Amino acid sequence: MEDIIDVSTTQTYIEKIYDMVIAYAPKFLLAVIVLFIGLRIIKFITRLAGKGLKKREVDPTLAPFAVNLLDWGLKIMLVISVAAMLGVETTSFIAVLGAMGLAVGLALQGTLSNFAGGVLIMVFKPYRVEDLIEAQGQIGTVKEIQIFNTILASPQNKMIIIPNGAIMNGEIINYTILGKIRVDLTVGISYEADIEEAKQVLTLEMANHPLVLGDPAPFVGVSALADSSVNLAVRPYCEPKDYWTVYFDILEGSKLALDKNNITIPFPQVDVHMKNTK
Repeated sequence: MEDIIDVSTTQTYIEKIYDMVIAYAPKFLLAVIVLFIGLRIIKFITRLAGKGLKKREVDPTLAPFAVNLLDWGLKIMLVISVAAMLGVETTSFIAVLGAMGLAVGLALQGTLSNFAGGVLIMVFKPYRVEDLIEAQGQIGTVKEIQIFNTILASPQNKMIIIPNGAIMNGEIINYTILGKIRVDLTVGISYEADIEEAKQVLTLEMANHPLVLGDPAPFVGVSALADSSVNLAVRPYCEPKDYWTVYFDILEGSKLALDKNNITIPFPQVDVHMKNTK
């Protein structure tokens, strides 16, 4: 008798499962199809939006941020639509999603801070794409400003990813925004050398370089009386993108120009005085 009841109960469960599969399988299959096609359409729309913004010459700082925001927004709408197709009440789903968002927000305060930092960067524009900046102890050219991060390319061609929240809460040095940057060099000459002649030689070397700006004019002056040399501060100005080219060219050119004019760059030396105690 018990075996007959067990078989009957099992058969009832199987029938219920079968009925549920028949009832929900089409909805589930349709939801999967909509999700798959929807993701493809979203990818197409965001790509089209990116091309449109680029064609209209929208600020390259704003364009990637806007495309990423559009992508996230469309995906959230797609998930809500798919949930509604599966029979989940939209209002209830949105309420649950809101509660989950609050819980996730508390757990991911740093991420929300990075999002807020990204918004602040868009609003106040402390830097733009292709600007040379220094932030969080890193220096590099801004390649992309995303929703949560800023991507830099270092002078060594390394990709640096810095959270937007950390950037906006720290010190930002923008070397590009003023359009000119000073290259700081120090060149030592011997104490026997003619300082005025050395200054003229170095000033001419900078004036003849095609990447050195005439305004502000290059400057040479005595910066220190060191143990073995008179140190001259050599200060050419250039565009930020030419910084390293000017740095190395002027440093090498200064040595060659001083040698050509017989102005000595001394080696470290020590004068020893012997005292006769007899």
